[in-house]
Amino acid sequence: MIEENLLTDAYNKLMINMVQQGADPESEEVQQQFGVDAEEAEYYDGSDALKEFASPERLVLSEEIQKVVFDTLDTTASKTEEWVVKYQNIILTFIGLIALSVLGYLGYNSYIVVPKEREAVSELNQAQYYFDLAVNSVEADSLYLRALNGGEGKYGFLDIIENYKGTPAAKLATYSAGMAYLNTKDYNNAILYLDKFSADDVLLSALSKGAIGDAFAQLDQKEDAFDYYVTAAQINNNMYSTPKYLYKAAMMGASIGKTKQALTFLKRIEKEFSESTEAELVEVQIGKLETLLK
Repeated sequence: MIEENLLTDAYNKLMINMVQQGADPESEEVQQQFGVDAEEAEYYDGSDALKEFASPERLVLSEEIQKVVFDTLDTTASKTEEWVVKYQNIILTFIGLIALSVLGYLGYNSYIVVPKEREAVSELNQAQYYFDLAVNSVEADSLYLRALNGGEGKYGFLDIIENYKGTPAAKLATYSAGMAYLNTKDYNNAILYLDKFSADDVLLSALSKGAIGDAFAQLDQKEDAFDYYVTAAQINNNMYSTPKYLYKAAMMGASIGKTKQALTFLKRIEKEFSESTEAELVEVQIGKLETLLK
């Protein structure tokens, strides 16, 4: 494309030069030098053939065109070199800034981000230990609170969320804090933290949405509970969370007048998740709902 533009520019310059010297651009002389007639075009098959049929005037013109093209290329190259010399300090500074940015990012990642993530995981292990103890303990509330607030010089979930923002440990601490609040019947805080939680793990995502549904159910906000159960069931199709939340959605839906939708959920469990725990419960519920719809 550049070469074609240079050639066109050279032709235009030669035409202008001829006109300035008094030549008529539509004269036969000019047309012969800037155009190839039909008879010549028929026999043209390369540079040798062109030389064989070309007029002496056209050969002279070809040399003139080559001179203009090469002069233009030399001028362009010289201008490029001048531009580089003129702005070399700016260019070198720009390259240096890019290099510093890359090195800065690598240094920040190696010496700050990675150590911070490791430290966060260490703190999370202790908080999660209290949480796991609480699940099967008669003193569950005190252990959940210790998991939330920390103990024995270690951070709890809330400290980890605050001090290690953006780390995987802080994300997991957000989920665990929501579940700890749910188990201590602090349903508003449970909703607050579980709603902040996001993860690539589809099962944890489904469980967090389902837990929000449980919190709304305890607050007697049945419409909200139903919506979250449906969302939890739709996040991922698997043998554990899908039938679990389909069943909860069906039961909640039946209680707020969504009988047909509830029946659809129960029949889906019966058909697609026949090996699940919930499948053992659906037959009786299907019978009840079908009776209501008659």
